[in-house]
Amino acid sequence: MRQTVRARVVVIGTLALMSAVGAAATANAQVTVGGHVGFVIPWVTHAGGQTTTIADRFQIGFPIGVTFKGQGRMALDLEMVPSIASRPQAVSLTVDPGVVWGLSRGFAVGIRMAFDVNSSQFGFIPLINKGWNFKQPKGIFKRYFVEVDLPFKFNRPPGGPSTNPFTFATHFGLGF
Repeated sequence: MRQTVRARVVVIGTLALMSAVGAAATANAQVTVGGHVGFVIPWVTHAGGQTTTIADRFQIGFPIGVTFKGQGRMALDLEMVPSIASRPQAVSLTVDPGVVWGLSRGFAVGIRMAFDVNSSQFGFIPLINKGWNFKQPKGIFKRYFVEVDLPFKFNRPPGGPSTNPFTFATHFGLGF
């Protein structure tokens, strides 16, 4: 039963993302490619009835993303986040493709699908982004940004208790 629900969520999410990407690709003739690098810190997580903070378990991720943007406000962003955590020490990788809509004054909102590699966790990451262009860009980087990420994941480990972790995280980075 759980696998059926999980499979349906993944299939429906993938189809929704593919239809959004397909609509954007047909509407825009010119596509630019950019990306970003940075670091993300999960400050507070609530899972399984318990709340943990960065003081309880330090964790940091290093997002690397490639962005495809047409002439409209929507962009497709393909991101991978390797993470390191303490107590217990763990290294993980999250693959989180998504779409981001540009608003005015450097703001953007978006949603990502999140898949933790070699894990039973998957979910969604709503985000709010604020970016600023460098006045005189030198080198590869053109802008810097701050982003609020709100990952909500479903954790269904085989033989273990199901939890739904919700996290408040901030992402700082440079765009190119």
